[in-house]
Amino acid sequence: MKLSFKGKSAVVTGASGGMGLEISKELSESNIQVLMLDLRSPSKEFLLKNKNCHFKKVDVSNFKKTKTYIDGFYKKQKSIDYLVNTTGVLWFNKDVSAVNINSDIWDKVFKINLKSMMYLSKIVVPLMKKKKFGSMVHISSIDALSGDDKPQDAYGASKAAMIRLSKSFAIQFASNKIRSNIILPGPIETGMQIRWKKNPKAKKNLEKFIPLTRVGKPADIANASLFLLSDQANYITGTEIIVDGGLTSKP
Repeated sequence: MKLSFKGKSAVVTGASGGMGLEISKELSESNIQVLMLDLRSPSKEFLLKNKNCHFKKVDVSNFKKTKTYIDGFYKKQKSIDYLVNTTGVLWFNKDVSAVNINSDIWDKVFKINLKSMMYLSKIVVPLMKKKKFGSMVHISSIDALSGDDKPQDAYGASKAAMIRLSKSFAIQFASNKIRSNIILPGPIETGMQIRWKKNPKAKKNLEKFIPLTRVGKPADIANASLFLLSDQANYITGTEIIVDGGLTSKP
């Protein structure tokens, strides 16, 4: 099945990270103009190769600057059809049990992971309403689904809240033909998992526990994201797709 896209413009946040970069590339190759937002810049080679990608350096938890860049992109493209929100932080050494966590760390994680989702929606949804068309995909995590004896409680709680917010968006804006869905990645080989480079054995041990016997790649998340954005998913909204190699299926 070849995916088709009614829309012609997209905003991708966390766009220079592993998942965001792959999603931006796939959208660009589908002839969609992509506004890439991130604090880190993609390589010059990436931007030269992917002519439909336009990068702006910004902290998306900064509402004013983010709105300025998105509004500017909207004026050029005449629409914002898609939003893919991959923004997120996971601080293994600082994000611990809610009983012990530094409250400033808790607030920072929620600002980056959840408040930015609210900000982006405040900016993008009114623009989608003008066209009565849009699709949003928000990247959460399987950590939202269960507890842990060695937790990152701020991360897990913020990612769980994303699910609730996306469901609310799906209901609120369905009459405007705007869809909102969540992807829940399992272990994915991105820069966030730098610990695997330091300890390759930990990665191998994890892969033994995953039914499909490997950790995920950014392309696995990009494939799911593009499907949810596509015309072929136009009857799917308010739901979550788990992409974890079967990990959460285990008892």
